[in-house]
Amino acid sequence: MKKVLTFLIILIPWFFGNLLVNNYNHYYQSLNLPFFAPSKTIFLIIWTLLYIMITRSIYIIYQEYYYPNIKEYNKTLLINYLATQLFPLIFFGLKSPFLGFVTAIAILISSLFLYYETRKLNVISAKWLIPYIIWNIFLVILTLTIYFMSF
Repeated sequence: MKKVLTFLIILIPWFFGNLLVNNYNHYYQSLNLPFFAPSKTIFLIIWTLLYIMITRSIYIIYQEYYYPNIKEYNKTLLINYLATQLFPLIFFGLKSPFLGFVTAIAILISSLFLYYETRKLNVISAKWLIPYIIWNIFLVILTLTIYFMSF
């Protein structure tokens, strides 16, 4: 029971940024979208799976290491978390595809650093982050394409 509770405590905060944005589906549909743009449902499924994988990675690290002893990892994780949380607020809340693109680049860069820091601590834990990095590459391409198509 303790392991499940710990996992949920790590997982739940990843959904906060999405909860703070109201009616983002209407704005997303109003943009000129490329043919490869996922629907809202696909976004929801993918981000949920990614948050679970990120949480699994974090959980493995925190089971193996005492929190204060991994300062670089914690800083990198925090930066990545904040960038990830800012994306829906900037792209959908501020309705800014350009700043969304900039934020997507920040997420991609911070996810690469997170992978690097995680890999130093636990190779298996780092593997849980690979789909997140791949999705972030896609997110950068998608946001840049939306920016050029919509403005």
